[in-house]
Amino acid sequence: MTVTTLGLPEVRRDRQAVPADMPRSGPLLDTFGRAATDLRVSLTDRCNLRCTYCMPAQGLDWLPADDLLSFEETTRLLRLAVTRLGIRRIRFTGGEPLLYRRLDDVIAEAARLQPRPEIALTTNGVGLAQRARSLAAAGLDRVNVSLDTVDPQYFATITRRDRLGAVLDGLDAAAEAGLGPVKVNAVLDPASGPADAVDLLRFCLLHGYQLRIIEQMPLDADHQWRRDSALQGDAILAALRHAFDLRPDPAPRGSAPARLWLVDGGPATVGVIASVSDEFCAACDRTRLTADGQVRNCLFAAEETDLRGVLRAGGSDADIELAWRTAMWRKAAGHGINEPGFVQPRRPMSAIGG
Repeated sequence: MTVTTLGLPEVRRDRQAVPADMPRSGPLLDTFGRAATDLRVSLTDRCNLRCTYCMPAQGLDWLPADDLLSFEETTRLLRLAVTRLGIRRIRFTGGEPLLYRRLDDVIAEAARLQPRPEIALTTNGVGLAQRARSLAAAGLDRVNVSLDTVDPQYFATITRRDRLGAVLDGLDAAAEAGLGPVKVNAVLDPASGPADAVDLLRFCLLHGYQLRIIEQMPLDADHQWRRDSALQGDAILAALRHAFDLRPDPAPRGSAPARLWLVDGGPATVGVIASVSDEFCAACDRTRLTADGQVRNCLFAAEETDLRGVLRAGGSDADIELAWRTAMWRKAAGHGINEPGFVQPRRPMSAIGG
């Protein structure tokens, strides 16, 4: 079997001087005054689907097992994030986090932290029907399920797997387990996307789910993303307006990535996450931890900071905190996708975490 090799990410392993003006305590700040309170934790880069906009049909070279954080290393970093860095929300991602062997345990450990963070999960939904109740019992608060179409044929084409029924069962189980509000994350195919958007919103309104449509971003393993072929936010809204009355939600958006619209007068909403055409970097409150222990201060960052190395070299909690703060202090003003010199990250989304 042929696999696509990702190459090594750009990792900061140097010992640059800590910025003199960087706060050593309090919120996890950058130089633009943004405080990171939302931690995205990738537990694995493995996935059981092969979505066309994420990875090639033949799969990828997965990260070596020895490079992955152990359960103990992961939970130590979670503790430091909450107790020393001010993290208030943790979202577990992948790859596909349901493939992580100790998912229930890591959620339970996060739920024991004080102050207790809000705990969420982003999943493709395959296998969720069998896990929803145990995840809720472990302490999971809510779930986002990736679903790009409710058409079985399109689903099989996009994901290269015939698993739509399993995903729909997973959504039902999540709602029954109280993991609400259950959100549906959709990345639309350029060809079928306008029709899929309408069908997805009807489906979500019927079942009480919240739809979030996400612009396709330059994070595919094949580096085939092209701006002119991806559906942008305006086109998505135009497609939805053929079937629904959409009005801007008057509630403050805050740091939420989705711009919300009231559907047919509300209270139901639909969200559009237009990361490319309507960036929201100025309000970003996220810090990211990859499955192999690298901090990324932006989804599109070209550099990473190696916390795994600090951990395995016997670093203290203070050493880890300082490395994490320094990484976030250097965060750029924006992702730079719309700049002439933008270079797509070498890691795809599956190796970064959503």
